[in-house]
Amino acid sequence: MNIDVNYKNKKRYDLAHYPIRQPLIIAWLIALVCKIALIGKKYKVEKINMEGLKPPYIMLSNHMYFIDFMLAALGTFPHRVNNVVTIDGYYRRPWLMELIGAIGTRKFTRDLHLVKSINKVLQRGDILSMYPEARYSPCGTNSYLPESLGKLIRMNKVPVVAVVHHGNHLNSPFWNFRKKRKSVHWTTMTQILTAEQVKSMTVDEINAAVKEALTYDDYKYQKEHGIRITEPYRAEGLHKVLYQCPHCKTESKMASKGTEIFCTECGKRWNLNEDGTLTALSGETEFSHVPDWFEWERTQVREQVQNGTYSFSDEVEVYSLPRCWKFEELGKAKLTHDPVNGFVLDGHYNGADYHIQRIPLQTNSLHIEYDYCYIKPFDCVDISTENDSFYCYPTKENVVTKLAFATEEIYQMNLVRTGKGKA
Repeated sequence: MNIDVNYKNKKRYDLAHYPIRQPLIIAWLIALVCKIALIGKKYKVEKINMEGLKPPYIMLSNHMYFIDFMLAALGTFPHRVNNVVTIDGYYRRPWLMELIGAIGTRKFTRDLHLVKSINKVLQRGDILSMYPEARYSPCGTNSYLPESLGKLIRMNKVPVVAVVHHGNHLNSPFWNFRKKRKSVHWTTMTQILTAEQVKSMTVDEINAAVKEALTYDDYKYQKEHGIRITEPYRAEGLHKVLYQCPHCKTESKMASKGTEIFCTECGKRWNLNEDGTLTALSGETEFSHVPDWFEWERTQVREQVQNGTYSFSDEVEVYSLPRCWKFEELGKAKLTHDPVNGFVLDGHYNGADYHIQRIPLQTNSLHIEYDYCYIKPFDCVDISTENDSFYCYPTKENVVTKLAFATEEIYQMNLVRTGKGKA
């Protein structure tokens, strides 16, 4: 049972209201602002199988950086669009989010009103835009998609459009987005399901079609299109996603500088080449493809979860976002994570203890940040409930990527255990 934080009767921001229908003048203004913001960038928005398609439809997009929103907006112009936006997107600007017709929610929670708002948008005859991965891609490849996505699509019986951005991660990698690189942005906007197809398909078939359409790999895109990332700092921050050394198997001892990533435990070093491949400076190159290293780490975590050796416990610094105008500094707390209890956050604020728990089947994935611009530039995880969000900064270094892997693996294991998923 959760014991909420004692905010002394301060009201939380109410996300349970329907979005306005986006005014047409707002759609025009958004397109104009996006055009201006993209001046000097090389980009292309390509439409595939979109002939004759008019709203309403559901638009699903992958997520690499904020430029995703701008490119998607150019692709949907001049139609009205309601975007699903998480609570931190409302920070200090709820009036603006409401004005553009955003649908507010909290990451990786069960939000029944979100489902109602989506239905409302489609009934109005507009475009419902969402980023189902619900976070920036850690290494330029597709992330977990919830099983409920197929149910949502099947329920609304409208066409589905997949928007896939290529090159955005290369330009602004999640692990070091402050230092931009030169890249070419290519966005494809494809109708993958008609309304008739949606009506005739099962939820599993819809999920399979969506997963296939939203499969991407920015490093593969880089190699195939001969894109050279020549910046001398191109590997800096890469150790945040490649946190485990494949040579000595040590976790959280990786570091990076310039064009190199290296293990401070065993000393092995790799160079991130201009074409996006990795080369060991000595000995075997265990992984030349960045996503292969990333997915190998996932298998290591999966093994720990399955054999019962995974657990996490740390003192964390906590900031919460019950409203939109200020992060509440809650001080120190204890955060634990394991396959039985899920996430447990215990702390003390305003003279009272609080206890927040998200059991494994309540959290199918995890929102992590490597350089959170709204609070302070360090690694953190966001544990959200239906009415609050807790941004937790661990004392331990370079652990948040593993926590994200573990969250997904524990969720999948519990799905199978309860008969709700496939082994």
